[in-house]
Amino acid sequence: MTIDTHVDIPQAYMQKARFDAGADSVLKVDLAKMERGGLDAAFFVVYVEQGPLTAEGYGRAMRLADEKYDAIEALVQQNPGRIRLATGPQQVRQNHQDGVLSAMIGIENGYSLGRRLDRLDAAHARGARYLGLTHTGHNAICTSSGERPEFGDVPAGGKGLSGFGRSVVLRANRLGMMIDVSHASDACVREVLQASAAPVIASHSAAHALVPHPRNINDGLLRGIADSGGVVQVVAYTYFLKPDPAREAAEQALQGEVAKLAGAGEFDSDLHDGHPAYVVGMARIDAEFPIATLDDYMDHVDHVVSVAGIDHVGLASDFDGGGGITGWMDASETANVTRALRERGYGDEEIEKLWGGNLLRVWAEVERIAAGAGA
Repeated sequence: MTIDTHVDIPQAYMQKARFDAGADSVLKVDLAKMERGGLDAAFFVVYVEQGPLTAEGYGRAMRLADEKYDAIEALVQQNPGRIRLATGPQQVRQNHQDGVLSAMIGIENGYSLGRRLDRLDAAHARGARYLGLTHTGHNAICTSSGERPEFGDVPAGGKGLSGFGRSVVLRANRLGMMIDVSHASDACVREVLQASAAPVIASHSAAHALVPHPRNINDGLLRGIADSGGVVQVVAYTYFLKPDPAREAAEQALQGEVAKLAGAGEFDSDLHDGHPAYVVGMARIDAEFPIATLDDYMDHVDHVVSVAGIDHVGLASDFDGGGGITGWMDASETANVTRALRERGYGDEEIEKLWGGNLLRVWAEVERIAAGAGA
């Protein structure tokens, strides 16, 4: 069984024909691609970009998040014979036995909770089973690995979880919701590991020792997550696997040009990915600055396994959120990852752990701890 722990969805998911995941779509993950590639289950992500820490900002974030919960529900309701919502590890296993795909829900950026703890309960009731504390930009929960100066952010330094953030972590423990530290600052990760009564996950991160990107996790924190009983899901995102500042600059310049051509204030992937100038420009950039490959990805998998141990590593794509590498460009190429693992010397039992067994074990332990504590 194969589980991808981080698949993004556009804001117009299941609303526009091009984003109908039940059909042949432009998405990197739709049901046909999952079926062709052998991807059995995915966490679809309720992501909201960081905004101002104001009542208006929180209100907008909550509305956008609710639209994404509705969209994931629509995917499942409109395709009942092909995919089911799974809110626990045993459901994932049962769906697999029944020959049906599994959709799970994760949250990326606790900003969409506002400053309301009851919003976490509401998210859990809608099926969310992991909480990514932050994204790029500090929020009311914790500091991020990346700042948003336009909102007054400064580097995190030694500042990690807020008092509200500690309450969020403890509430997630009681609900049986996994805490996800991808995107969090090092200080935040350290403090979460101290505060959480349950194992911690990183839903989509790579190895800082190989690529010193702020989003990647250093060896000390990899060991800390493993010591918590948790799991690090290695992500197939080119800039975290292979540094290429020239490509990044070229992409940013192209996005600015396309936004201007479209008469927009800024680039919006939902609206502009299909713009002819963007398609042509990206083809030129891909030829000049090749993206990371499966070999680069396997280097990070090998490193995290060597540091955290085979029982504490998993796999994630970040598809439809920037993820995609040569050899694993969308869900239809999932089998390539399994072949690459075999070529690196991983056996059947180890591959089963990496492709979801470890994640399911952690999820079950988080649920066990919650049941003991009582919600």
